[in-house]
Amino acid sequence: MAAITAALVKELREKTGVGMMDCKKALAEVDGDFEAAVDWLRKKGLSKAAKKADRVAAEGLVAVSTKGGQGAVVEVNSETDFVARNEKFQAAVTEIAALAVGSDGDVAGLKAAKLASGESVEDKLTNLIATIGENMALRRAAVVVAEPGVVASYVHNPAADNMGAIGVLVGLKSEADADKLAELGRKIAMHVAAGSPAVAVSVDVDGVDSAIADKEREVFAEQARQSGKPEQIIEKMVEGRMRKFFEEVVLLKQAFVMDPDRTIEQVLADASKEFGASVEISGFVRMALGEGVEKKEEDFAAEVAAATGQS
Repeated sequence: MAAITAALVKELREKTGVGMMDCKKALAEVDGDFEAAVDWLRKKGLSKAAKKADRVAAEGLVAVSTKGGQGAVVEVNSETDFVARNEKFQAAVTEIAALAVGSDGDVAGLKAAKLASGESVEDKLTNLIATIGENMALRRAAVVVAEPGVVASYVHNPAADNMGAIGVLVGLKSEADADKLAELGRKIAMHVAAGSPAVAVSVDVDGVDSAIADKEREVFAEQARQSGKPEQIIEKMVEGRMRKFFEEVVLLKQAFVMDPDRTIEQVLADASKEFGASVEISGFVRMALGEGVEKKEEDFAAEVAAATGQS
């Protein structure tokens, strides 16, 4: 059997929110396989890992830029939030976001791209590091295109114009009036930013990764079987839970945060009638500062060590 270390138990606890002894048991059951342990805990109904947000460690800014049917969002990190309030840093982030519009969202390509000054993005950040005295880097970039149509943007709690901790782009493909599309797109972008009841991962059901959907179905089936009900009842239970799952993670199926009696799909259908032209979501991006970067925590070190018999 693989060694069940304190660090592994600690990591599993932080990801799943489950007690240490259950985490240790899960790891022992699956011979130390971390992802299998997450699934084991979920199947036992002990974990809400799939709905738990990643811990955020990075500072800096997320910035958006749009131009008609094209838009871009970038994340530029710094070591402290103090630098995120620096005007030179903010100006650089604004330039980088504008430069990303019309690109393919490739970070390496964007780093090499030239700004109006003739500097590359990478050189610009290198010079800022020398000036400000703190490390910074372009971490991510993404683009949305809606042609014909409009790409709308929204920044939650902006630190400055078009930049803050959460940036969203929503592309609305349509021949309708651009101003009306922009207003609707901004409202949908606000919905995406809110992430309620869950952060959307796909525009429609077909866009959900089949591996993710299959894993959810497997977990739901195992949970249902523990109820002892007949297989035909279990199948219905699983289908019901899958519908609920899609209602949470598929944008079109989500209840509109500004009008919970309508789904986003219904909002678009109503807008199509009102505008006199079909309105479809061509794509969307929600980028939150530092998501996916694990924050170093030492809170549980002694407790975990005790649970695993280590000192």
